[in-house]
Amino acid sequence: MFRAPATAPPRPKPPLEYSILYTATLCLLAFGAVMVYSASSAESLLKGTGDPSYFLKRFLVYAALGLAVLHVASRSGLELARRATPLLLVAAFALTVAVLVPGVGVTVNGATRWLGAGPVQFQPSELLKIALVLYAARILAARPKRLRTFGGLVAPLLVVVGAACVLLMAQPDMGTAIVVTLSVGALMVAAGARGRHIGAILAALTVLGFVLAVAEPYRRERLTSFIDPWQDAGDTGFQAVQAMIAIGSGGIFGVGLGESVQKIFYLPEAHTDMILAIIGEEMGLVGILGVAGLYGLIAYAGLRAAKAARDRHAKLVAAGVTALILCQAVLNLFAVMGLAPLTGVPLPFISFGNSNMIVLLGSMGVLLNVAATGGARVGARSGARPRLVAAEGGGDGAGADRRRGHGGARGAGAGHRRRAAG
Repeated sequence: MFRAPATAPPRPKPPLEYSILYTATLCLLAFGAVMVYSASSAESLLKGTGDPSYFLKRFLVYAALGLAVLHVASRSGLELARRATPLLLVAAFALTVAVLVPGVGVTVNGATRWLGAGPVQFQPSELLKIALVLYAARILAARPKRLRTFGGLVAPLLVVVGAACVLLMAQPDMGTAIVVTLSVGALMVAAGARGRHIGAILAALTVLGFVLAVAEPYRRERLTSFIDPWQDAGDTGFQAVQAMIAIGSGGIFGVGLGESVQKIFYLPEAHTDMILAIIGEEMGLVGILGVAGLYGLIAYAGLRAAKAARDRHAKLVAAGVTALILCQAVLNLFAVMGLAPLTGVPLPFISFGNSNMIVLLGSMGVLLNVAATGGARVGARSGARPRLVAAEGGGDGAGADRRRGHGGARGAGAGHRRRAAG
């Protein structure tokens, strides 16, 4: 008697959040590759290496490495974060301190932020950002009662974050310090810290930030150039003015892809932290809104994944990674458009930058892991690959399915365990 061969069960459909996060990330990477080539090709050819695709090739290499890290993290990133957060934090602190050692750190444009030599350099502050977010999520998840007191917030969380910010300011890297502060602040809000405590911390940080801004001449110049960049358009306000000219020239639909004028020796760092100005010039307001829309999708899907996660730690990790990406994106958007002082923070997944690219793609992999499994420790002991099914975020399963209604597989909760047990 003929018997049909057994077929493997179909793979479950990824949840909506997983699909949105993955698709938005790939779209940002693809758009980033196009814009990095457009923003850097003329200068590389005329003044740099003579190869117009020099920065594009490096962007693609770093993106490939980052996607490999994302793929690994999307399978078991949350479980790795649970186990390796203390080690990662210690390593990030040690590398950040090493940057400040004379003869070890690499100085570029007056800032000592890198380790390495030649074209292969690494910025430890990028690793420190995600390490602090994971550490904050771990502390806030393990000690929820301490959130109700001001002292419980300060020690040990804010002491560690404060020490990290001191190291960052010594490099100096005020932009990364601001991103870290905003991300940890968002995590405290998500964890349920009292509003008056967060308000007191915010007021103290505002005063401290103003003091630090006026204490150093170059920071004071950035602050005054932000208030009125046209007052010294040929010196301290030069970069901000050129960004305004680029965005203003683009209008609604832009001058056309590859047709930017400002990128040719006018706008400094056009392919890194100022790439949004080139997007505005070549793609217009439509291009800027498209980029903002992709980050909006990441915000939507990341927060939904946090809400649907199974335990407190997974919720806070998802919220923290989402906040880290969005705080950096918003700070860059505001700075380039003249709504905030220039800080040198790159645009996530679009700007050229090896350390930022790889670390943020790895962080996105952790967020994808939470979106796919809901933070469940599926196969944590056996090493099996977790199924791409998000866990229920609370309430009864039927109500949750009615609210989500997107067709994604959400039924991997208690009912599934009862069927397995039976």
